[in-house]
Amino acid sequence: MTSSHRQRLVRWLSHHGFDVERLRFGLRTALASCLALCVAWAIGLEHPQWSAMTVWAASQPVRALLVEKSLYRVVGTLVGTAVGLLLLLAAGESLLWLVIGLALWVGLCAGLGNALHSMISYATLLSGYSASMVALLGTASGMNTLALGADRLLTVLVGVAMALLVGLLLTPRAPRSDLEERGRRSTARVLHLLAARLNHSSAGAAPAPNELLADIAVIEAQLEPSAAGSRRARHSARSQRSILAALTATLLWLRRCQQGARHVEAGHAVADAALSMDNAEPLPAVAEHLKRAQGLAANDAALASVLGRLADALLARQRFRDTGRIQREAARRLVIRHRDWVHASHAMLRTTGVLLVIGLTWVATGWPAGAYVMLGTSVMVTLFSTFENPAWIMRHILAWQAVGALMAVGVRWLLWPWAEAEWQLVAILLPLILMTVIPFAHRRTMNGSIDYVMILLLLSQPSLPLSGSFSHSLALALAVVAGPLLALIAFRLIFPTNARRRQQQLAGMMLKELETMAVRENSGRDEIWQARLYHRVMRLVHWAHVQGEPTHHVVDGCLTALTLGETLLALQAYREQATPHLARRLDASLRHVAHLRQAPLDAAAALERLARTLSHAQQGELANRARHSAALIRDNLRSGNNLLGAQAIE
Repeated sequence: MTSSHRQRLVRWLSHHGFDVERLRFGLRTALASCLALCVAWAIGLEHPQWSAMTVWAASQPVRALLVEKSLYRVVGTLVGTAVGLLLLLAAGESLLWLVIGLALWVGLCAGLGNALHSMISYATLLSGYSASMVALLGTASGMNTLALGADRLLTVLVGVAMALLVGLLLTPRAPRSDLEERGRRSTARVLHLLAARLNHSSAGAAPAPNELLADIAVIEAQLEPSAAGSRRARHSARSQRSILAALTATLLWLRRCQQGARHVEAGHAVADAALSMDNAEPLPAVAEHLKRAQGLAANDAALASVLGRLADALLARQRFRDTGRIQREAARRLVIRHRDWVHASHAMLRTTGVLLVIGLTWVATGWPAGAYVMLGTSVMVTLFSTFENPAWIMRHILAWQAVGALMAVGVRWLLWPWAEAEWQLVAILLPLILMTVIPFAHRRTMNGSIDYVMILLLLSQPSLPLSGSFSHSLALALAVVAGPLLALIAFRLIFPTNARRRQQQLAGMMLKELETMAVRENSGRDEIWQARLYHRVMRLVHWAHVQGEPTHHVVDGCLTALTLGETLLALQAYREQATPHLARRLDASLRHVAHLRQAPLDAAAALERLARTLSHAQQGELANRARHSAALIRDNLRSGNNLLGAQAIE
């Protein structure tokens, strides 16, 4: 095919709604899946279709992601298979104890998978539903426990091997990421804005801090995929995230000090840093200008802190470029990633509860297809709990799983009876696997389409002689489709989640942390709190951006949280040297702040009373900070928001 013909074909496909890159990826994956099915059958594995399913689960559009996901899939399968075998052995003939143990294990994996990051999260989730596959299919099929575990492990290894073979031969290397260049431009823009503010000069057409924060939040959200494939990639993402956190701190300072004092000499040094960044000069040169500005702004502790943080982050990035690694302690000092423990606990409780209800119903009724209902549900409520809107995607998955189940029943009773040998059963499945590419690559049907082939393969074990009745096949198909249906109901009714709720939960966590800081003595963890706060700000702004909402409410709330947190730390530090009488007054006021979510106006009033007490005690600066924090709380409430731009969930 000539290049002109290829270009016309690409235009035709694009015009008719196909994603050309996704089409290429789908073709590679379908071919690898067919190869895995044939190889697994040829070497005599009991469930060769599991190898074909593994290919669809492990394949990735770029090599780095493919290699890393394949490795973690093997690890997750090993752990899950071992746990599934242990549960079968420990439960013995007791189905009740098997159900309870499996529900607890899968729920624990779902919770941890939502708290962890990157491929470690994927491996954790996989170890949960891999245990379900071994334990539940072993119960349903009556296979020898060890034989089933070995078969599960070997089919996954074959699938991963075929995915790697085809992927490494046909998958292109990842294109050079533009994240670093986008980060450099964002850094330059922030520095130009900061220099203009310090010199009290016009910033011209410079974007507002809120707009820059939204850009930074988008870049940070895209760092996770770029961190896959190697330790160097993970260290690179960590160093870039440190710079983004430092830029976030700078923009918050700009919002907080819009009418700050002039720092002309420091402003000139920052302007030199911005010019160096524009010219793509070495990062140490930029950091040197910032260090000089930090020294010139030594009388402004907050400004000096953000300048020093940004300089340190740039130097850490340069150390990564020189050595391929970043010091863990230095990275933790600059940024600590947010872990959504609230969402994780919800996922754990939802998963455990749903599986217990299904499992106990199975135990009580003795329904033969109960194992398949529990298996399908365990996969759905675990794997998709990490999505921002799992209920939305579950509707598409339910539709495609119904198509796959219907196709599996048709294959079993319309096509396979004509086969005279097992290789013919396998051959009949191959074109049905290849058909997946069409919906997989079309923009209108891509969501959830991969579940068509997953369910088709799950219900299609190519072995002779064919057994079972039509009613049994139909019951199994309905049982498997019941999984996403029950998961959809669970995601809608049990701790429902979406981007807005994730934002609200994060706001609630930040408020609760402030309440804890009000009554807990300063334990020297202020740097940790601050480093985590900057990453949380990026997440909050990102979720607001995803929902198409203005970010200024979120930024105002985060500024209030930052200011209030710093005030609480300062008050706790002063308490250690205050007189007993003043310490008691301080404790009484802080107890009101500890109920910030329930009574924010009372917290503000308590801070104002404390400010008057501190003024009488000749603590003017601390009094001003308490008074300013109280005013920010009132301003946020007056504008119709809570402290973080969203109504916190209790």
